[in-house]
Amino acid sequence: MVVKVSGNGRDEQALGCWGQLGLGCPPDPSYWHTMLRSWRMKLKLLLATVTLAILLSWLYLFVSSLEYGRFLLLPPCLGEQPSRDVEREALASRVRRVEEENQQLRLQLSQAQMEGSDGSPQWGTSAEDGDPPRGERNNRTACPKQRTVHKCELLHVAIVCAGHNASRDVVTLVKSILFHRKNPLHFHFITDSVAHQILQTLFQSWMVPSVHVSFYNADDLKAGACPPFALSQASVQRPEVSWIPNKHYSGIYGLMKLTLTKALPSNLSKVIVLDTDITFATDIAELWAVFGKFSEKQVIGLVENQSDWYLGNLWKNHKPWPALGRGFNTGVILLLLDRLRRLGWEQMWRLTAERELMSMLSTSLADQDIFNAVIKQDPSLVYRLPCFWNVQLSDHTRSEQCYTELSDLKVIHWNSPKKLRVKNKHVEFFRNLYLTFLEYDGNLLRRELFGCASLPSPPRDQLQQALEELDEDDPCYDFRQQHLTQHRIHLFFLQYEFLALPNPTDVTLVAQLSMDRLQMLEAICKHWAGPISLALYMSDAEAQQFLRYAQASEVLSARRNVAYHIVYKEGQFYPINLLRNVALANTQTPYVFLTDIDFLPMYGLYDYLRNSIQQLELPQRKAALIVPAFETLHYRLTFPKSKAELLSMLDMGSLYTFRYHVWPKGHAPTDYAKWRTATVPYRVAWQPDFEPYVVVRRDCPRYDQRFVGFGWNKVSHIMELDAQEYELLVLPNAFMIHMPHAPSFDISKFRLSAGYRGCLQTLREEFHQDLSRRYGAAALKYLTAERSL
Repeated sequence: MVVKVSGNGRDEQALGCWGQLGLGCPPDPSYWHTMLRSWRMKLKLLLATVTLAILLSWLYLFVSSLEYGRFLLLPPCLGEQPSRDVEREALASRVRRVEEENQQLRLQLSQAQMEGSDGSPQWGTSAEDGDPPRGERNNRTACPKQRTVHKCELLHVAIVCAGHNASRDVVTLVKSILFHRKNPLHFHFITDSVAHQILQTLFQSWMVPSVHVSFYNADDLKAGACPPFALSQASVQRPEVSWIPNKHYSGIYGLMKLTLTKALPSNLSKVIVLDTDITFATDIAELWAVFGKFSEKQVIGLVENQSDWYLGNLWKNHKPWPALGRGFNTGVILLLLDRLRRLGWEQMWRLTAERELMSMLSTSLADQDIFNAVIKQDPSLVYRLPCFWNVQLSDHTRSEQCYTELSDLKVIHWNSPKKLRVKNKHVEFFRNLYLTFLEYDGNLLRRELFGCASLPSPPRDQLQQALEELDEDDPCYDFRQQHLTQHRIHLFFLQYEFLALPNPTDVTLVAQLSMDRLQMLEAICKHWAGPISLALYMSDAEAQQFLRYAQASEVLSARRNVAYHIVYKEGQFYPINLLRNVALANTQTPYVFLTDIDFLPMYGLYDYLRNSIQQLELPQRKAALIVPAFETLHYRLTFPKSKAELLSMLDMGSLYTFRYHVWPKGHAPTDYAKWRTATVPYRVAWQPDFEPYVVVRRDCPRYDQRFVGFGWNKVSHIMELDAQEYELLVLPNAFMIHMPHAPSFDISKFRLSAGYRGCLQTLREEFHQDLSRRYGAAALKYLTAERSL
């Protein structure tokens, strides 16, 4: 069979041969030559077509770049040059139309995604993410604004803080800011008297480079106190916020952010305002840069509320304050203060609040309700921050739509009253992030900002100079360095509500401790009913362990007259006299009982001391009342209820005079033999190494802080009391008992290190020299007594 196809005769013959024989007939070689030539022609044609297409595309892009490419080199907002080529202009116009159509499509798509069932935008979109909301598009300026922050630009942060708990919370917030920051910071704290004392001491002792702190009296703001220059009755101002009923748990302090245009310095143009329950996960300079995106009309930057509160459908008859859509959360606010002042912000929010309170009667969410009511009236005032700048962790929040990756997180806001116990899908992750900063060593945040001039700080400069003057070859260099170490101090770490009555005989128990003596606290509280001032030497993590321990203890949580002052760990020695001075300086009663944490006072000692102070007329004399010290070697002890029981136990060998077997001269001058039969106070003379536990006036000499670790820390103090001519009076019916415990680390170093003991001797000699300079000839007896030993 022969199949006829187009081609020459050889092709037909070959195909016919194949058709008859299958694979038996090989083709002629000239056939392959013809086929190869045909494919070469087709390949050349394809290459020519592709080359032409590339040239045309390049020409198209080149013509377009002549119109638009120059903007890569020219500064922004320069006017366009007129085109000299009509065709090029036509092509550019066509490209512009295409771009405009694309923008319109994107805008419509964005609006479709943003509109929910209630017509309010969803969390994942904002003015920063694309086109602004419809009410804000006309506020955009033609020229994009600068969004970067200069490396050394000073950033201002305002925080309202009142009370002990808020002061503790704000430290975690500040840590998270300092951890990420690369700019100098100025914190503006609006505080009550409690928070002012706590935070002022904390920042002064923290000494963080390139950080300024200013304080403003919240009590003056809430009451509308007169400025210092107001002299006439007509200039008296009306109350600022105290007239506004507020149901929120923050109380009147939750309204303070409304007054910032007046409270903060008039030359301060912008500020970031934060709640205390905020945690930063990024550099705050990124948030500061958002100010550069505000239009000329926008004055407030806020994140939309991520709950349904302002929609009014949470429960039957739920009636929230008026708000724009879902409203805005005021945990993070960007305020352009200068513009707000020009707009008359104070009058604006006052008039709005007065009008709404006529029907609402009170605020439910404090300042947030009033901010939202103002914005509802004039939406052009607000710049919508992306929701990752305020991820709100309250129950039923929609915050999950604010992030998809860890890098999306910027600011976490624990805005539920439940705080860390809030219900949230990712709460465990957020809680761990918060706990990281809660327990983070704040000493590590004392880092310089390289390339920026440090803000002036005379205390820090003096400390640095003193450290530089130390001789590193001095065998006692470590002791001297520890003496100069600046420890962070957090006063009144827990709630403290003791009100010092005008009682001239009241007395506070003063002591210090570390984590290994924590178990003594409950026993001391059971033995001493009066006020207590304690300095605790702990790390940041240990301070949180103590907090949980105290809150879980029925005994400790029931007391409000125990002041806990945290002195944060730093250095290799236990700064025992610094701790004593911190506890002593923060007492409020006229007298103090200077003791150690491992002593239990006798039952009723508080009342006995107050009666003794009155009977001995101590306010009219300079005296130190000695409380005799005893000890037991038994961890379980039936505590004696009277002097008679104690003497019986002393005779039976279950109690001993304190340190009679290792350091008898420390308490021998108390004259225990006389004390057994004494019925009235008796006077004793100072002797070398005498270190009794005493009751003295609060203004007594402070402990010498050069003595760190073990040795001579109390001896030096009693010596100075004697140098100031204090009478030493032993109380006949008072006693305290030392409870057994493992040896401290410092006493072990003292016993094992000859260098340690040698340095202690050097410090003693230097102390004698200083004592002689201060008290002259009266101090010679101490030097003579020292040499006679």
